Formats: sequence, C-alpha cells, structure tokens
Amino acid sequence: MNPIKPTIKTEILPVIIVILAIISSFYFYANFPEQVPIHWNVAGEVDNYGSKTLGAFLFPGIILGMYLMFLIIPYIDPKKKRYDQFRKVYHALKTVLVFFMAVMYFIASFNALGYNIRIELWIPIMVGALFILLGNYMSKIKPNWFMGIRTPWTLSSEEVWNKTHRVGGKVFILGGAMIASTIFVPVAYRMIIFFAAIGFIVVGTVIYSYIAYRQEEKNK
Repeated sequence: MNPIKPTIKTEILPVIIVILAIISSFYFYANFPEQVPIHWNVAGEVDNYGSKTLGAFLFPGIILGMYLMFLIIPYIDPKKKRYDQFRKVYHALKTVLVFFMAVMYFIASFNALGYNIRIELWIPIMVGALFILLGNYMSKIKPNWFMGIRTPWTLSSEEVWNKTHRVGGKVFILGGAMIASTIFVPVAYRMIIFFAAIGFIVVGTVIYSYIAYRQEEKNK
C-alpha cells in the first residue's frame, strides 16, 4: 500500500510541469547558442557558461528525478506509516518544489535566448518565496527520516519534533523574507544578508531543537 496514496488529482499538476520541462528542453536545445549562461553573480552578471546540452537538459533531468524521488521516499522510509498523517502537505510540497525548479529553469533558459529577464531580482524573490511557503507547511509535517527539520533531538522525541517545526516554520518565513528583501539593498550586501538568513534558519532551528529536548528531559 502506498503511504501517500497518490491520485490523479495529486499528480496531474506536477506531471504536467515535468512533461512541460522535458518537452521544452528540446526547443531550448534547438535554439540555444553553443555556449549558454549557467551561473550568475548577485549583480545578475554571467560568470560561468556551459554547453547547450547541459543548459537544455540538466534541469529537466533534475526535475524528473526530484518528482520520482518524492514518489519513492515513502516506500523506503522506516517511518512510512506516518506519511498518511501529512500526505496532503507532502503532495503540496512535492508540487511546490517541482514548480520552483521548473520556473528557475525557464527563467535561466529564456535569459540564455536573449530575453532581458532580471536574474538578480527573480532568483532572490523565488528563493525567498520558497522558504516562506515551506515555513507555512512546516508545522504540519510529522516525524519521518527524509523531510523536515531532522536533528538528533527532533528524531528522538515527537514532542520536540512538533515544537521545533512550529517555531521552525516562523524561522523559515522570516528567513525567506530576508532573502527576498535583498533585491532592495546594494549589491555588496546581498550575499551577506543571504548567508545570514540561511545561517539564521539552520542554526536557529538546530539550537531550538536542542533547547526543547533539554527542557523535556529536565521536566521528566
């Protein structure tokens, strides 16, 4: 029995996104120059190029792999029975992440075709929005080995897991807002704010999970 119970309703949108990305890859391959931009700095300037094969097919391959991974993970997770308790959130996150990767792919690809897409604006907005969305779903994720804030302390106690994910959701939202806000600051400070936001999310959730665990042990 599949722990996440996929249906046409849950799979139609991510499947359409995956197929659209794969079909589009052949169009991009046919129209890309021999060398295409594959990386930009914080100012939106191209600082690395790759072959048109890499530019056209790498992201669709990653998107397909990500989608298949989401289908396979519940089968191999020792805590597979818990997925039934948050399967709606699981399907929502699957669709959000596939959509996010596809949008990133199309932004980069149309930019490579010569369209004036402001990479330095769209990427922080997209990444920030992703963290904000993840934060909104965080408190609904139940204990498992693949998704969520997995520290030694959250995996040792369901109460610590729940507390950490409630607080972590707010931390993700705030961190996402910080990342999105970098479009309003001078270029020299954007990477500083970005890494500060990531550090805040990672370190903040880890430290809180430890404190929550120690408090639980003390109460016992």
